[in-house]
Amino acid sequence: MAYLIGIDIGTTGVKTLMIDEVGSIIANSFVSYPTYTPKPNWVEQYPQNWYDATIKTLSEVVMKSRVHPQDIKGIGFSGQMHGLVLLDKDDKVLRPAILWCDTRTAKEAQWITQTVGNEKLKEWVSNAAFEGFTAPKIVWIRENEPQVYSRINKILLPKDYVRFRLSGECTTEVSDASGTLLFDVKRRQWAHNILEAIGIPGSFLPNCYESIDICGYVSEEAAKLTGINEGTPVVSGGSDNACGAVGVSIVKNGRVMASIGTSGVVLTHTETPIVDPKMRLHTFCHSVPNKWYLMGVMLSAGGALRWFKDILGVNSYELLEKEAKSATAGSDGLIFLPYLMGERTPHKNANAKGVFFGLTIRHRRAHLVRSIMEGVAYGMRDSLEIMKGLGVQINQIRITGGGAKSTFWAQIQADVYGTEVVTVNIYEGAAFGAALLAGVGTGIFESIEQATDNIVCVTAHVEPIPKNVAMYNEYYEIYKSLYPKLKENFGEISGKLIYL
Repeated sequence: MAYLIGIDIGTTGVKTLMIDEVGSIIANSFVSYPTYTPKPNWVEQYPQNWYDATIKTLSEVVMKSRVHPQDIKGIGFSGQMHGLVLLDKDDKVLRPAILWCDTRTAKEAQWITQTVGNEKLKEWVSNAAFEGFTAPKIVWIRENEPQVYSRINKILLPKDYVRFRLSGECTTEVSDASGTLLFDVKRRQWAHNILEAIGIPGSFLPNCYESIDICGYVSEEAAKLTGINEGTPVVSGGSDNACGAVGVSIVKNGRVMASIGTSGVVLTHTETPIVDPKMRLHTFCHSVPNKWYLMGVMLSAGGALRWFKDILGVNSYELLEKEAKSATAGSDGLIFLPYLMGERTPHKNANAKGVFFGLTIRHRRAHLVRSIMEGVAYGMRDSLEIMKGLGVQINQIRITGGGAKSTFWAQIQADVYGTEVVTVNIYEGAAFGAALLAGVGTGIFESIEQATDNIVCVTAHVEPIPKNVAMYNEYYEIYKSLYPKLKENFGEISGKLIYL
């Protein structure tokens, strides 16, 4: 029996798992690490913490599994996108990594847009200049930390740094590179025209591979620390969203993934690169060779519910859900805008704020909880509606993440989307997808499509309730109308907060 390992360098911690060649999970481990916010809008982590957590989880998985190291045929990586890791000429980290959810770069993103222009951004990199992307972070370093910038030798993304430490090879791959704003998504190569336009040396960037390519082997040092055999193949892997899509078999036209984790992701496979003319959606390279995906991202989805749970001091989501069930669908006219960290899709506005709209003396705590769950579903629907408007075929919506574990939230999603949603037998997300990529890269599986067809299957169907669909359609129109009316006020209040 052959065994494969998937490692996901997440925002809250590292998740490592081992599967066999039929997709059964043999062992897994998770180790968390801290996130630092030294200033408003700053979000940073120490790359050394990622590596330490990876070594610990790998060691635990090998030990728990009791699998002989020679039977471990490959390792695949997944990771949080857009993060900036800077290395000097001695491969030492120059400063803490700046994460995807860091929004200090609003000015730099605007400068890139003005310098390059939206039409060339669309042509060269297929995406708008979002604050969270990697390129604005590099410009910020150049403008604000010139002493650090002058020492940069290489730039890596989070998972690529950990893979470098494990194998000694400094590389990246197409799905993660797509989120740097420095990558020609259509041609699957670095975009030298934008590098020249914004003055970033191409020498900073590592070689780029496809997600299933073997790009290194476990080093002697890493082997001693983990129990993995030296020379075990390490496959490029993919971004967390691409690997998450692979893990639930979003590898064919017509399938859509709706994932509610800390953030919310709506993602669909495409055979060719489709670019939203207004660039509200992201167009990225898929981990499936020569395929792409369209994606909408909410910055606060499950994170909004967690925020409210923490405020209330409630210990479990089950208690919140039980309470929310006592409120009627539509929350008696209470609508929640889930913009607690700004928003990406469809508004691209770091200043957007969360709002409870329609509060009356009749509303109870149950209404607030339910309205948060409904508001997140409205935000996910925004991306679905854009996809439909682009002519994308949607045959099936596969829900995943924490939101899929709640049958109540699954029903809300079906009702708000106005269509059936399904769950699948895989709940391990990106780490599982990374393990499958390792299997394809090392020849255990013939292709990603073959692997997922044999391993991933639908476990439940949730049908929409017609009367709820009709009501949510009306409330969704109100939800959509609120942001344009409040946009200016969001900017004003952000200015006041910065001033104070």
